[in-house]
Amino acid sequence: MEKEPMFSAKILKLFTDPINKGNPITVLILGICSALAVTVKLEPALVMAVSVTIVTGFASFIVSILRNTIPNRIRIIVQLVVVAALVILVDQILRAYAYDVSKQLSVFVGLIITNCIIMGRIEAFALGNKPWPSLVDGLGNGAGYGLILVIVAFFRELLGSGTVLGFQVVPESWYMKNGGFYENNGLMILPPMALIIVGLIIWIQRSFNKQLIEK
Repeated sequence: MEKEPMFSAKILKLFTDPINKGNPITVLILGICSALAVTVKLEPALVMAVSVTIVTGFASFIVSILRNTIPNRIRIIVQLVVVAALVILVDQILRAYAYDVSKQLSVFVGLIITNCIIMGRIEAFALGNKPWPSLVDGLGNGAGYGLILVIVAFFRELLGSGTVLGFQVVPESWYMKNGGFYENNGLMILPPMALIIVGLIIWIQRSFNKQLIEK
């Protein structure tokens, strides 16, 4: 049997589909809670996006390696142990090298363990496929999730605080207090606005992909 190339069209599709047509947030409606919680600022959203991508990819990879040795009756326990170990590792790295961001993310890093995207990809894909495709599938779904977080956080920080990654983007001279015409939109930093932005992204995405309307 001929071995499939590592970067075949089928493998690349596993990575690209979750970014658009199979996006876990906008198509499958998974992981919405963290999209509301960590997107007030772009920096923590980026860190969360990278963290979930790493955990999703490597959890799928490890479980796929172990898939033929895990008794079915304890598979969920094994999956949780693998995911929890990776989350603890990510959390400790953040505490060591990005402590301020770690404090902003607070308990939400630990809650990656319960992220339904991770467990969903392990159950739906990693348990039935080889390690390399499982890794690519996990990374693709993590990237699709992270992309939405970054988009939402970008607009919430820009319109709510006038900054991007903490850097002032809206000139101070534009603000009303300085005689200008602009004022930050305080509603943007409230959780409901994250849901509204996600809704707008879903609307735009489905406008360009009519086949998603039936999903």
